[in-house]
Amino acid sequence: MKTRDTLRQEIRYQRSLLNTAQQAEQSLLLSKKLIKDKVVKGVKHIAIYLANDGELNTQPFINWCWQNSIAVYLPVIHPFSKGNLLFLKYTENSILVKNKYGILEPRLDVRNIITLAQLDIIFTPLVAFDPQGNRLGMGGGFYDRTLAAWHAQYQQNKEATPLPVGLAHDCQKVTAIPFESWDIPLPKIITPTTSYNFDI
Repeated sequence: MKTRDTLRQEIRYQRSLLNTAQQAEQSLLLSKKLIKDKVVKGVKHIAIYLANDGELNTQPFINWCWQNSIAVYLPVIHPFSKGNLLFLKYTENSILVKNKYGILEPRLDVRNIITLAQLDIIFTPLVAFDPQGNRLGMGGGFYDRTLAAWHAQYQQNKEATPLPVGLAHDCQKVTAIPFESWDIPLPKIITPTTSYNFDI
């Protein structure tokens, strides 16, 4: 089995081969697929991310959420708790700043923070995924830490919220991902062409 670092390099390279037109087309297909997916019906608060490093552009879906009175929140690197995330409200008027990874995030304002318990869905980025729902991230462990408490609850109650849903290009699916004890698998991953549901 390939190492995690090798997989990251290979899939990021595959993703980088998509040109601007292909990226735009795939992002619109994803947005249409998300809008129609039953997982989005009735939700009021979602966390999502802004695309980086060849990820699918989430802004078309975010725009739809704004138009349909769904509150949108973005991840912000926690300023005091190392390796953890906060989620802050994102609107058309939000002031965005670059974090230490060069990723845009809302300027920290405690008035705009939402707790995990208040979120319906957390749409998570990923580098690769496999047929078991295993997710390979960039290696920082931010989402694994964020989802650890949810995962513990999910083992007892399959309706536990917030539901984590991975978003990815079709080319990011691989045969197998080397699994570590701290990894949190995802119950659902959506690509521009397919919705995957996993029994985790």
